[in-house]
Amino acid sequence: MTMLQSVLLLLLSVPLIKLAPPAQQDSRITYHYGTDHSEETLLSQDSEDKYLDRKNIKEKETVILPDEKSVQLQKDESVTPPSPKKESDEMPTCLLCVCLSGSVYCEEVDIDAVPPLPKESAYLYARFNKIKKLTAKDFADIPNLRRLDFTGNLIEDIEDGTFSKLSLLEELTLAENQLLKLPVLPPKLTLFNAKYNKIKSRGIKANTFKKLNNLSFLYLDHNALESVPLNLPESLRVIHLQFNNITSITDDTFCKANDTRYIRDRIEEIRLEGNPIILGKHPNSFICLKRLPVGSYF
Repeated sequence: MTMLQSVLLLLLSVPLIKLAPPAQQDSRITYHYGTDHSEETLLSQDSEDKYLDRKNIKEKETVILPDEKSVQLQKDESVTPPSPKKESDEMPTCLLCVCLSGSVYCEEVDIDAVPPLPKESAYLYARFNKIKKLTAKDFADIPNLRRLDFTGNLIEDIEDGTFSKLSLLEELTLAENQLLKLPVLPPKLTLFNAKYNKIKSRGIKANTFKKLNNLSFLYLDHNALESVPLNLPESLRVIHLQFNNITSITDDTFCKANDTRYIRDRIEEIRLEGNPIILGKHPNSFICLKRLPVGSYF
């Protein structure tokens, strides 16, 4: 029985030995044998891999940076407007406004100053903006202007020399602003419109209109005038002075007190309604007129 048990134990121990995994031992042996060569190989391989990794990162960085710069340059090129071919000062105005056959339309574009105008400009319409002041330099190089319209701005001040070089200017409209006084006006005006301002009589010099021998239409209604402006030219056809603070009229306001034969035959309309004056109390003031002024007579 002892021999049989020994045989059985031997048979049972054989499969247990075969089941032991040799792979782990082989892998350990592989790393331990030939240590000098294999470690050099592994270290060199690892260094090479790290070097390649660093190289790839640098290459990626060097590739990305030029792309970003080129993209930025492309953006800058796309944003930068092309340089104008002719008269660079004209381009901003004619892009913001409408320039057409000598006329410049800058209406409701929120400008706060007179923009640079093309030299050949004859008509400027700058209505309903935020312009506060007119200066001599605004029109210094634009001698061909014939009409200016600044209706509906915020103009408070006009330099006396603003219109001095505009020898061809015929129509000047400054309606609906904040003016307290009038500037020196160009000599060839046929129409002057400054209604709906804050102009008082002391803001109009005695000779402001005297030499304007072509002036036909004068609109000064809805201001703060206490009297009719002096020395109104003979050329006037229409005079609007309604809704001011005019309290008196003399025999020389429209006529000539010393000349009973004098007839002012060009005047077609004088409006004085809305003033604190009774026109019926001044009959001799209108004796030279073909038509009585519009206003209160009683």
